[in-house]
Amino acid sequence: MRRFGTQGRVYPGKHYVVPRSEEINDFLQRVKEGRYIVLFAPRQTGKTTFFRLALEEFVTKSSSYFPIQLNFETYINLSPSEFYDALCNRMRKEITQVIQKRGDNPSGVLSSFLEHAKITNHISMIDFFEQFSSALQSQYTDQKVVVIIDEFDGIPQAVLRDFLHSLRDIYLSDETRCPHSVGIVGVKSITQLNYDRSVSPFNIQDEFNLPNFTQQQVKELLGQYTDDTGQPFSPEVIEALHKQTAGQPFLVNRSAQILTEELDIPKNELITMQHFSKAHQILLRERNTNIDHLITNIRRNRRFETLLMKITSYDSGIEFSLYNELISELATYGVIVESADGMCEIVNPIYQHCIMQAFQPLINDLEEDYFPEDTEKDFSDYLTSDGNIDMAPLLDNFQSFIARVGYKILHVPDTPKEFVGQYLLYAYLDQFVRIVGGTMYLEVQTGRGRIDLLILHNAQKYIVETKIWENDRRHQAGKRQLAAYLKSEGAIEGYYVVFDHRQAPEPRLETDTLDGFTLRSYVIPVVQQQPSSL
Repeated sequence: MRRFGTQGRVYPGKHYVVPRSEEINDFLQRVKEGRYIVLFAPRQTGKTTFFRLALEEFVTKSSSYFPIQLNFETYINLSPSEFYDALCNRMRKEITQVIQKRGDNPSGVLSSFLEHAKITNHISMIDFFEQFSSALQSQYTDQKVVVIIDEFDGIPQAVLRDFLHSLRDIYLSDETRCPHSVGIVGVKSITQLNYDRSVSPFNIQDEFNLPNFTQQQVKELLGQYTDDTGQPFSPEVIEALHKQTAGQPFLVNRSAQILTEELDIPKNELITMQHFSKAHQILLRERNTNIDHLITNIRRNRRFETLLMKITSYDSGIEFSLYNELISELATYGVIVESADGMCEIVNPIYQHCIMQAFQPLINDLEEDYFPEDTEKDFSDYLTSDGNIDMAPLLDNFQSFIARVGYKILHVPDTPKEFVGQYLLYAYLDQFVRIVGGTMYLEVQTGRGRIDLLILHNAQKYIVETKIWENDRRHQAGKRQLAAYLKSEGAIEGYYVVFDHRQAPEPRLETDTLDGFTLRSYVIPVVQQQPSSL
C-alpha cells in the first residue's frame, strides 16, 4: 500500500503524490518554447519530485524531446578538471539510460560519440552538445535536448561563471541550439551563488515558481489515502492541516503520516480534529529534518531574531525586499515569504511556533514569581469547579506578575528586551497548558503583526492574541480583528494582550463587546531600564 512520503524523492508507485497538473503543463510549455528555466526554492518543497514527474513523458519513444537529468550535489569540492570530467561521465550515463528506457540501444554513430566524448572545460562543453545533437539524429529524427540540473548550488565556484556563460552562448546562438531547453534547480539563486557580486552571467533566465499545495491539493492528496483505505478525514481536519502548514509539502505529508501511521486510529473511524490536535502536538515537539533545517538557518545570524519578531509583533510590519540581505537569506531558507500587500510574513504557524521556541530561553529565572505568595504553585486556582480554564484570572495574574517582577524582566537571558513580554506570556501559558493537560498552538491569520495562541482544553477553545503597542488606532483595530477571528473559530470569548514599551505607560484592563463577542483586553507596561541604585 502507498504511504505519505517524507524522506527524499516521492515515487508515485510508493507514495501519495499531488499531481500538480497545472504547474507541470506550465513547465512543459516553457520547455517546448526553448526557455532556459530557473527554479530556486527551499529544501523539501518538492522540486526534485516535480521535475522528474514533468520529464517522464519525454522518455517515451514517441517524444521529440530528449531529457538529461543531472545533479550537482556532490560536485562542490571538485577542481574544474574534475568537475567537467564528472559532468561528461554523468551525461553519457544519462543518455544511455534514456535510450534504454525507450527500449532501444544506441546507434553505431551515437555509440562512437559516447565512447570518445570528452569535456575538459566550458568551451569543450559547447562542442560536446553540438556533437551529441548531430549523433542523436542518427538514432531519432528531430530530437530537442532538455537538460535539468538539480542541486545546482553544488557547482564549484571556480567554474560557475564560465559554465553559465557557455549556456548563455548556446541560448543566444542563431543555429538550432543544443540544449534546446535548460532547467536549473536549487536553493540559492544565481545572484546569491555569484559571490563576487558582479553582473549575473545568466540574464536570459526564465524564473519558474513552484507554490506550496493549495487546500484543494491537500484535499486531493488525502483523498488518495481515503480511496485506498476507506478511512476519511473530516473537512475540519483538512482545513486545519492546510492552515497550520500553509501547504508546505513536507509538513503536509508528515502531518498525514502521523495521522495515518502513528496514532493507530482504527481504519473504520473518521479522522477528527481531536486526532489532528494529537498529531499536531507530536509534530511540534519532534525533531525532523525540515524543522532542524529551519532552526539551524534562523540561528545563523542573531539579527534574524529581531527581524522575525518584528514581523509577527507589529501591525506596521516589515516591507519585503530581496535587496535587504537579512530578508533575502530568510526567504532563501523558506522562513518568510512576501504577502499579498508586499510585506514580510512567516511561512506558516508551525514555523512561527518553532521560531518562538528556538529563541525562548529554556529557563527565564522568573518561574518562581509567577504566583503571589498566597496562591498554589500548580495553576490549580485557574480551573473552574467543572474543570474548565478560568482564563480571566489566569491572565489577570500574568499582568500582576509583570508588575511584581518589574525590572527583573531585563535580566531574562538572551532575549531582546523589545519582545521579552511576549516570550514570558508564551512560556507562562505553555507551562499552564502542559500542567492542566491541554494543548496550545499558534494560529496566524494575517501572517504578521500578531501572535494568536489557540488553547484547547476539555473541548473548549480559548484564544489569546498578543502584539506590541503602536498607537491607539491600531489598538482598537486589533480588537475588531480579534472579534472577526473569534467568529471564524466559533469561539465566544477572546483575550487581547498588548505590551506597551513607551516611557510612562499606564496599565489598562478593558472589557468590550463587539459583534456579540466579549473581549478582555490588557495593556501591560514593560519596564525599559533598571532604576538607579541611588
